[in-house]
Amino acid sequence: MTIVNFGSINVDLVYALERMPQPGETLSARSFEQFLGGKGVNQSVAIAASGGEVRHIGAVGPDGDWALGRVAALGVATDGVARVATATGHAIIFVDAHAENMIVIHGGANQALNEAQIDAALAAAPSHAWVLLQNETNLTVEIVAKAKQAGLRVAYSPAPFDEARALAVIDQVDLMAVNQYEAEALRAARPDLSGTALLITHGAKGAEFIAQDGQRQFQAAFAVDPVDTTGAGDTFLGAFLAHYSQAPDQLSLALRYAAAAAALQVQKPGAAVAIPSKSEVEAFLAQQARAG
Repeated sequence: MTIVNFGSINVDLVYALERMPQPGETLSARSFEQFLGGKGVNQSVAIAASGGEVRHIGAVGPDGDWALGRVAALGVATDGVARVATATGHAIIFVDAHAENMIVIHGGANQALNEAQIDAALAAAPSHAWVLLQNETNLTVEIVAKAKQAGLRVAYSPAPFDEARALAVIDQVDLMAVNQYEAEALRAARPDLSGTALLITHGAKGAEFIAQDGQRQFQAAFAVDPVDTTGAGDTFLGAFLAHYSQAPDQLSLALRYAAAAAALQVQKPGAAVAIPSKSEVEAFLAQQARAG
């Protein structure tokens, strides 16, 4: 099953400092690392790693060669990524000796999707495809409307959370993927969320799927010692959708696979680079089955 992901592509620039600078102060960094980031690309990598077929639709700037190279190296095709004049989306991240951080994000090329690019991607999508999107790109509401007009199914992760955008499309999406806090905010604004399937992650507790008819299924998280939880939710959603889109009648298997993928991902540093392969997840699940 093809998944067309309108998603962000970021470069994360991480500087380790002894302490945070004061206004007007210049400090030397202890170290510097550069990572591929962005919720959209994390989800595409998770889909591909889980054996799903994904087409990533996004944009990078003139400085996007490194990002595109990393995306391709992680198994995601880049032919749906446009080159635009705006700089590639990026985050500047300061981390001090106490692991506190300060982050400045520039949306850049992620905010430069245009309707022609969207129309072309949807026109090329098979009739049975899913469309996936998040809030790190522009034209979210328009993408949902166009996808539904084309008869496609839509999965939406309204993160970074924007209540207005989420409520604007909630009646059109087939699957809303949120964390527990986002779910609470949506219910506060609209107590009755029936009619839309919800995938709610609860961190170390696990995840819950609530069908359109209100039927619930819970998947406990696997007990592991996390090293870095960045991208865990993206990994869960991508892995889940890769399986659920193929076999919606095997919900429990999709949830269990996604929980295992996230459990492995958090045991390594980084986001996209830490996402496990299908064989790694299957080996972990087999080990869990033997153990208990």
